[in-house]
Order: sequence, then structure tokens, then C-alpha cells
Amino acid sequence: MLEKISNTFTDVVRKLSGKSSITEKNIEETVEQIKLALLEADVNLRVVRRFVNSTIEEAKGEKVLRAVDPGQQFVKIIHDKIVALLGDEKQDLKLKGPDTLSIILLLGLQGAGKTTAASKLAARLAKEGRKPMLAACDLVRPAAIQQLCVLGEKIGVPVHHEDTKDAVKVAKDAIKEAKKGGYDTLIIDTAGRLQIDQDMMAEIAEVKKATNPDEVLLVADAMTGQNAVDIAKTFDEALQLTGVILTKFDSDARGGAALSLKSITGKPILFIGTGEKTEDFEPFHPERIASRILGMGDIVSLVEKAQATIDEEEAEKLQKKMMSETFTLQDMLEQLQRVKKMGSLQSIMEMMPGMAAQMGNQDIDTSAMKRQEAIILSMTKKERANHLIIGPSRRKRIAKGSGTSVAEVNRLIKQFEKTRLAMKKLTKNKGLQAKFMQQFGGM
Repeated sequence: MLEKISNTFTDVVRKLSGKSSITEKNIEETVEQIKLALLEADVNLRVVRRFVNSTIEEAKGEKVLRAVDPGQQFVKIIHDKIVALLGDEKQDLKLKGPDTLSIILLLGLQGAGKTTAASKLAARLAKEGRKPMLAACDLVRPAAIQQLCVLGEKIGVPVHHEDTKDAVKVAKDAIKEAKKGGYDTLIIDTAGRLQIDQDMMAEIAEVKKATNPDEVLLVADAMTGQNAVDIAKTFDEALQLTGVILTKFDSDARGGAALSLKSITGKPILFIGTGEKTEDFEPFHPERIASRILGMGDIVSLVEKAQATIDEEEAEKLQKKMMSETFTLQDMLEQLQRVKKMGSLQSIMEMMPGMAAQMGNQDIDTSAMKRQEAIILSMTKKERANHLIIGPSRRKRIAKGSGTSVAEVNRLIKQFEKTRLAMKKLTKNKGLQAKFMQQFGGM
């Protein structure tokens, strides 16, 4: 996620942090490095100029040059400027209370992931306690209705659809059905085209007029960079957007769209798509994303992901098992599977302070985790409960069943024994716990 720009900014932060003195020359050189990074990231030229000028102006003031820790002060200015580019504060959907129907109109070009975003948004709202319904008003793209119905069934959200080519009629009927069924949120998926044209705009304008939506959200592909910003500007001029959903954010190495959208259109990014799974859909937090770009991690998001996948009661049981040395290979398997639910290992590591700098441009090898899971799954329940019974013949059978080697099985068991011992020490030694926490940014 935003690897290219993050690598440059992480390098800048590393050089500046701890500097006992900052000169005007240091500032100019650093800002020039940042300017090149922003341009390479496909950030709008006007946005880059504003960023550079305001950063130089503020950094050359007495606040930095005469600060006790000028390096940290300069880093803080850069951080705050990036937060401002991204939109300052997290923006929430402006929806009515549960007794009144709220309408969200989604629009965008074909291929941006509009239909998938509609289902992900519905799933998130349902999780938050709302009662959503989906309306299939994309009557142009083949199989769009079927796709939305399949996604709706998967997340347990009803989809209103009709065998007609009249999108306005479908939208109006969906409102009636939603009110009749006691639903409080209707998400309307509209038709897109491969490029902006008058027919598409006219149809969406009619749907908007007929439904009077509370939110008009553009779904844009983050990987298209500056093109996404131009598309947002055109849609906003014609239909008055209230916000943007950026899809494929996890695959965006540059960040041009995210860093330009708010400044150019004035519209906030409300959500980002961070993967293919339904749960890979997050509210957009400018401050957290800025911290990730600067290689400072994002502990708050990491904790939220952990809380969403790990039950508090289960966590307490796990802690007792660690302390009493009853932690088993079955427990290890469950932990591996929970980590997978939290998202890709790459994204988890990016959220840990300092890890982005250590990772650099390297991708994390996730195949080792998959092999470990396969090895444990090839064991019997008794073997998972008591690893001491796994002798040579059993190890040979497990290796064959998991498609690995005896050496890999031996390595996993040895690693498990070390992990169990380390966990026991950690849970009983307060000094070690403090040391462990310092490794993650002194939280």
C-alpha cells in the first residue's frame, strides 16, 4: 500500500529524526526530495506546489530552526501537511436515524469496483447495526444484477432488482420496498461506462432527481492516480458528489489519487477498499494513512483489526494456556487462521511502527505461513494436542500429507517449542513485556 512514496518519506524521516540542528539548506534539500516523490506518485502538480511552498515557509520559521528537537519538529510539519492533503479528519456518512430511510447513490466508471463496493458498504453498515438494502440499477453491464444478487446473498442483505431497462423505475420501486420492509438504508448501484459520456450522466442525474439521496458517492480506482481525480472532478461538476470511495487501495503503490482528491475536488475520501474479501473495506483515516506513509505504522487500525477477529474471552483463555504451558499446536493453528482473517501479512506489518523501514521494497513471503498451516492440518487431533508423541514415522506421514518435507515438519515443531517457551517467559516477566512493547514503538 503506497509503497513507493512511503519508502521515500520513511527515508526522509529516518534522516531527520534525532538531528540536533536543521539548516535552511537541509530543509530545501529535504523538500526537493519530497517534491520529486510526490510528482513520481502522480500527485497533481498544483497540489505539489502548494505542499512544497507551505512546508518550506513553515519549516524555515523559528519554530523549527530554534526548536529543542528540530528534526522531530520538521517531521511533525511534514506529517501535518500530508494529513491536510488527505483531508484533515475522518468523515462519516451523513445518514438519517434508524426510523427514516437513508439513500446512498453509488456512481463511477466500469471496472472501478462499484458493485463490489456496494456490497462491502452494505456489510459494514449491517455490522454497525443498520438495516441495509441494495438496489440493482446497473442495467447496462451484462451480469451486473446477477453479481449484486450473489454478493447480497453472501452478506445476508436483500437486493431489489427488476427485469426492465428503466433505472429510474427500479430505484423508485426499491425505495417503496425498502420503506415497506422497514429498512433504514438503501444503497443504489448505478450503471457505469468505460468512459464518461452524456447518456450515463443523464441517466444518473434522473435517478438522483427521483431518489433525492443523502449521499452521492463516487467509486474510483486508486490505481488510476491522477485520472481518478479528473473523473471525480467531472462527476462532481455534473452531479455534486458528497464523497469518494477509493477501491484497490491495497494495490496502489503511488498514492496520487489519495493525495490529490481532497485538494482538487474538495470532497472527502470516506472509505477505501483494501482487498478482495467483504471485510477489506475501511473508513478512511487521514492521520493514520499519513503515519503509514511516513513509516510510523498504524497501531490503532491494527488493534481494531485484532479486536474484530479475536474474541476477548478467547484471548483470556489463550493467555492462561501460555502461562500454564498448555498452549498446543491446535492453538497455534487457530492463531495462524486468525491472523489470516486480519488481512495480508504485508498490510499487518505495514501497521507496525518501524517495520516499513525494515521491509523496504521487499515483499513478505507468505508461503511459509501456508506451509505451516498445511503441516498442522495434516496432524491428527492427538498430535496437535500433544506434540511430544510426534516421532519419526509420524513426521514422515505428516510431511507426505502436507506436501512438505520432514525437515520442514521438524522445523515447525522446534519453532513451536521455542514460541511456547518464549510465551511463558513473556507472560510471567513484566520487564520482558515492557521490552517487547518498546519494540513496537514504545506504546
